[in-house]
Amino acid sequence: MDLEISPALTIPAAELDWRFSRSSGPGGQHVNTSDSRVELSWSVADSRVLSEEQRQRLLERLESKLIAGILTVTASEQRSQLRNRETALQKLSTAVSAALAPDGPRRRATKPTKGSQRRRLAAKSHRSATKQQRQRPSAE
Repeated sequence: MDLEISPALTIPAAELDWRFSRSSGPGGQHVNTSDSRVELSWSVADSRVLSEEQRQRLLERLESKLIAGILTVTASEQRSQLRNRETALQKLSTAVSAALAPDGPRRRATKPTKGSQRRRLAAKSHRSATKQQRQRPSAE
């Protein structure tokens, strides 16, 4: 089953690598006998569906999540392998679409207003006076 990231980008099923293992967590006795944990891997570096610009963007933005150019997501939240497969596909889709999203607007540098500076200094002096009153009186 192909994974549609956006109308312009669909990852073919041939590029997705599935691994299954025993899952910890919910399932009772059943959890010891079934391979319900899912690992879904996709090689960003070797993908044929990405343009060179998309590949560079993904490699830069997902750098901390990639191992040798391969993005791996795991799902073991559900009891059934089928639901964990769906969850893993959703996680991969979310990660890739977030990494490909354009940057937000640049932050404009602003200066604090005169009033906010005055209020901040007044609060500091009020706090200072409160702490001064807590001290023991001097012996002078």
